[in-house]
Amino acid sequence: MPIGLFTTKIGMTQLFISDGIRVPVTVLRVDENMVILKKTLTRDGYIALQIGYGNIRKKLINKPEMGHFIKNKVFPKKHLKEQKVTENDLSKYQIGSKIGIEILEGTLSVDATGISKGKGFAGVMKRHNFRGFRASHGTHESFRGGGSIGMCTKPGKVFKGKKMPGHMGNRQVTNQNLSIIKIMSKEKIICIKGSVPGGKNGIVLIKASCKK
Repeated sequence: MPIGLFTTKIGMTQLFISDGIRVPVTVLRVDENMVILKKTLTRDGYIALQIGYGNIRKKLINKPEMGHFIKNKVFPKKHLKEQKVTENDLSKYQIGSKIGIEILEGTLSVDATGISKGKGFAGVMKRHNFRGFRASHGTHESFRGGGSIGMCTKPGKVFKGKKMPGHMGNRQVTNQNLSIIKIMSKEKIICIKGSVPGGKNGIVLIKASCKK
């Protein structure tokens, strides 16, 4: 299980690779990732690293959160997220250790995990790519409807998981096998080809692809 790197999505641009082909890329900025806490199997029931990401002023942190940082003798971080790791990876890092862009050296493709853009309440055509009804032969006011959802007396119910209108987006999404086009270590920038979930300034977790 590879260790991931928390990044901030800046936006999109384009790069020209060696053979002159223009490639659309998503630009991710890598701020400092710091190990805040280590979760062990005997104490917590699972193995994980709590990673702190993004700097924040002390006056913006409440006392319980500040106590957590003081107890572990680390600098305050804006975001705290956990990553499940192996015992071998757990022993490599100590509390206060920094995880940088160097862990992606030699990596050609990554998996990107983030919170997708929220679209609000959406109908079935937008949410599930339904075709809709034809706009002829007596169809009235139901061009974008989902059609029948029920059934006869037996079983006489709507099955769970039925594709219907509802809230769209704003959920965790992982896009796999995204190619790394360029890594700028000094600027702490990673350029990735492909769709990266989330909007600008969103937090994206990237790690080496689990499927080659």
